[in-house]
Amino acid sequence: MNAIYLETDGVLDQLEAALVEKRPFSLVRVGDGENIVMSQETVWTVEQVLQERWAIKANLGQKGLRLPDFQLRDHVAASIQRANIVGVLPPGDMTIKAPDYLKRPLTDMVFAHYGIAPALTCHACVNRELVQMPRFWSMLAGKRVLLVTREIDALRERLVQEPYHLQIAAALPFDNWGQTDETLQWIVTNQHTFDVALFSCGVNAVVLAERTAALAGKVAIDFGKAGNIILKGRAN
Repeated sequence: MNAIYLETDGVLDQLEAALVEKRPFSLVRVGDGENIVMSQETVWTVEQVLQERWAIKANLGQKGLRLPDFQLRDHVAASIQRANIVGVLPPGDMTIKAPDYLKRPLTDMVFAHYGIAPALTCHACVNRELVQMPRFWSMLAGKRVLLVTREIDALRERLVQEPYHLQIAAALPFDNWGQTDETLQWIVTNQHTFDVALFSCGVNAVVLAERTAALAGKVAIDFGKAGNIILKGRAN
């Protein structure tokens, strides 16, 4: 991967510039879940994929998607290909608990398969860093924020209070991949009501963030487990 690697301040510089200039911008992130989704019948057989603990949890309804799903696979790969910044796990990274073979080694395999070559990358867990930086929250001050996640009420309630003081323009509950088209349709129809979108909905967030930037011309962030950090002080 010959991409330019941005530290968190560099990511903030990019997001801030896009917000100020009111231009489309997407930040997506690739962890074990995205790798597993993209590996279906590309670098692994479906049988291999379905044996993974993550895939078993997905098929129990815990990940907002079910496998196998080749349409989802291709949408995720296409969105990563088009996104402005792609968060990846550095080789040997220990931030997330997954076994190493599901992390950077698998990212490298699926990126090679799809010919994905991001111009800008950052750490896949950048969202966890952003929420702890006052600069991130001051960047969102006065902006109309769209929130898309499974448990919307608690997060919305928290984000309008100290120390965040966000202006939540809308909050859409999102539970699974089947709601993607309907959600994007809402986003396009209501694009004049918000400035920035935060998506916490697992692998689905990759497609939602990139498509929101492309279709609605907004700054869109795959926010991941950041919602958990805000509510519980930890990612899980």
